[in-house]
Amino acid sequence: MADKPQPLEVGAKAPLFTAKTFDGQKIAMKDYKGRKVALYFYPKDSTPGCTTQACNLRDNLSLLAGHDVSVIGVSPDGNDSHAKFAGKHELNFPLVADPDRKIIEKYGVWGEKTNYGKTFMGLQRTTFLIDETGVIAHVFKRPRVGEHAQEIISKL
Repeated sequence: MADKPQPLEVGAKAPLFTAKTFDGQKIAMKDYKGRKVALYFYPKDSTPGCTTQACNLRDNLSLLAGHDVSVIGVSPDGNDSHAKFAGKHELNFPLVADPDRKIIEKYGVWGEKTNYGKTFMGLQRTTFLIDETGVIAHVFKRPRVGEHAQEIISKL
């Protein structure tokens, strides 16, 4: 097995990427310069924890926007899965499909995980709060899915 995930740390420059969302929107990190970004990585669409986290961010998006924070979700699921997930839960922020894990690996959130005594490779739920200059200001390695927007605001 590979090593445990080693997410980028506070003070690191956030890796740039360009991707398309399920609805064809182009997302480029360079376009967010001058704004804060909550870049959150989640394991799988439509699972209980991921749904709770996404809905918490959805319900508090205007609060986050009031603090000039944009939200972008990334998972290894494909765009078809993202379209169903976003539609069912009326998500109002972009979801990026990363089935090849190019973005996920740049941020260091893929690696060995253990759950119920089983070891496997997977994505570690992690959120990076990126400041206006593109530097990682805070890393949430174990976000509280039901209170995640409030956690983000507490670190501004």
